[in-house]
Amino acid sequence: MRENFHWLSVDQLLNSRRKVVNLCKRISLFERKSLSRIMSLLMLFSGIRNALTDDELGLEILHISLPTTLALAADPIASLIDTAFIGHIGPVELAAVGVSIAIFNQISKITIIPLVSVTTSLVAEEDAAEQSHQSEKEIMLQESVVNVKVDIEDKTGNTSSINADKKAALGRGKAYIPSASSGIVIGGVLGVLQTLFLIFTAKPMLNYMGVDSNSPMFKPAQQYLTLRSFGAPAVIISMAIQGVFRGIRDTKTPLYATVMGDATNILLDPLLMFVVRLGVSGAAIAHIFSQYLIAIMLLWSLMKQVVLLPPTMKDFQFGKILKNGFLLLVKVGAVTFCVTLSASLAARKGSTTMAAFQICLQIWMATSLLADGLAVAGQAIIASEFAKRDYKKVIESASRVLQLGLILGLVLSVLLMSLLPFGSKLFTNDRSVLQLISIGIPYVAATQPINALAFVFDGINYGASDFTYSAYSMIMVALVSICSLYVLSSSFGFTGIWIALSIYMTLRIFAGFWRIGTASGPWSFLTENSNLFQ
Repeated sequence: MRENFHWLSVDQLLNSRRKVVNLCKRISLFERKSLSRIMSLLMLFSGIRNALTDDELGLEILHISLPTTLALAADPIASLIDTAFIGHIGPVELAAVGVSIAIFNQISKITIIPLVSVTTSLVAEEDAAEQSHQSEKEIMLQESVVNVKVDIEDKTGNTSSINADKKAALGRGKAYIPSASSGIVIGGVLGVLQTLFLIFTAKPMLNYMGVDSNSPMFKPAQQYLTLRSFGAPAVIISMAIQGVFRGIRDTKTPLYATVMGDATNILLDPLLMFVVRLGVSGAAIAHIFSQYLIAIMLLWSLMKQVVLLPPTMKDFQFGKILKNGFLLLVKVGAVTFCVTLSASLAARKGSTTMAAFQICLQIWMATSLLADGLAVAGQAIIASEFAKRDYKKVIESASRVLQLGLILGLVLSVLLMSLLPFGSKLFTNDRSVLQLISIGIPYVAATQPINALAFVFDGINYGASDFTYSAYSMIMVALVSICSLYVLSSSFGFTGIWIALSIYMTLRIFAGFWRIGTASGPWSFLTENSNLFQ
């Protein structure tokens, strides 16, 4: 036994001790990170009973989200009234305009969503930095004024002129936000390109949508689409400016401008369509006029608050907007493909299945407007607090909008489950369609909390400027969802499509929780700041 026993040298003992200490440190670090990740997820829904409290954060979210929601709802309401007027011309014109509007909206959506989302985040960041800079300047100015004031009092005793100069210095000037100008310029360029694209591709796009040259719908559809394309610059510019206003947390101005524009559209519709007898062309002209009115009103209001001409070309933020905008363009493409594929699969099952699916889908997507208001509020606040490095406020804001999103989703779920069985008869009287709608209602209602959380997570990711993760995670979600759509629709038909869409939205939530739960990307501060969980 003694022959097999070896004494360890001092160096060997010290080396062994270091290994043990390092191992303990690694275990401790792993435990801390794991605990932080668990706590970050739990904290998102901690204190949910107080989610509706009208504290400072709650009021800030309300002041941003409510006008945003109303503005988003104003346009569909105006479009509904617009459609009612066109319906009095004839069913052919109504169908033709419906196809043209679908094409215009889909093309606009591809450019508007990335531009508005990126502009909102960049403007919020720059506005927060500008406010911090102004605060520092005011402190320095106050100190300098005090010093001068003391010196003058010692000599003349006159301070009135100095105080007047101080007020003038603090009061003059506008916010310097280069991303605002950049977003508007890019919006104008995209609008012109969209106009040219729609003018020259109107015929092939209508053919692709099933309206061939021999169809009675072709002429009014092409006429409406070509005319309305001239309003594309105004539409995209006004949405870019809305992104700027969202970034500076002013959502009331866009609401007022939108309501004024839509009201003008509604007033001009019967005048141009029936009095002047321009028909569908009158509807297009009314819409164009209203969109340019909105753009001018928003631009005029913005010019009072923000410097729109940076000193040099280098101050423009074209690179950031285009880079992040392209990433969101990829995401929008993935989202659009999943929804379009589901509609295509429903259409293959027959006209009855397609009719039921379309009604359920419109209700399913319309309720998302309410969650979009919360998403915009979360994005604007979180982007601003990230710029200030106020991570505690970031977590509080993310937690609150998610909690409100969950509550909103649950309320919508109960309402839809209660009202849809009776309200579905407002959309159709066909018994076969109504029977299929009754099958889709549980999925439409039950997924409302999931949908609300998914849309709010989008706003949180945009607020954190996590555009790369948003794009790549959406691609992965889309790939899985596409497979599930094909498999489940072939096995379970109409029900399978809705199960697949439920999986699709659930995966979007999982992607949002995963990013925060793993404390990766912009959320890495969760493992570095333990005081956030106190």
